[in-house]
Amino acid sequence: MNSEKSLNYIVPVALLILFGVIYAMSLRADNGFVSFILIGIALVTIVYWTGIIKKMVVTNKPKFKQRGDAESKNWVYDLIKGDQETVFVAEVPGPEDKIMVRLIDKVLYVRGSQGFSKEVPIEGSNEMEISDFKYRNGVLTLRIKDL
Repeated sequence: MNSEKSLNYIVPVALLILFGVIYAMSLRADNGFVSFILIGIALVTIVYWTGIIKKMVVTNKPKFKQRGDAESKNWVYDLIKGDQETVFVAEVPGPEDKIMVRLIDKVLYVRGSQGFSKEVPIEGSNEMEISDFKYRNGVLTLRIKDL
């Protein structure tokens, strides 16, 4: 969240500086009205590409809705912590092609079929990645390595 705030501060400042440079260059050209049209086109282009770049830079966390039914509340998982890796084992409903797992900022996001979705906090180093993914007979097994 902090990097997003700094990005929202840096981008407008960079835009103002770039706009100032373009304006200064147009004043030296002495083309009058044509330079203002070119500045307007450049400004619109800069604003458009800034929005595109911000979307690429900012990583959005997946938004899962947790179900409130009894089956969802009784969901049990195992976290087996080792020296360099953590093993995650849980029952997740649905076929393998419907299972989605993401690890972002020490939180494991698990999504299955039938509206099943969970968020599991994972303790460990700041740098982790899922090194192995297995799904057999409704049981999901993940190996999460510390980098």
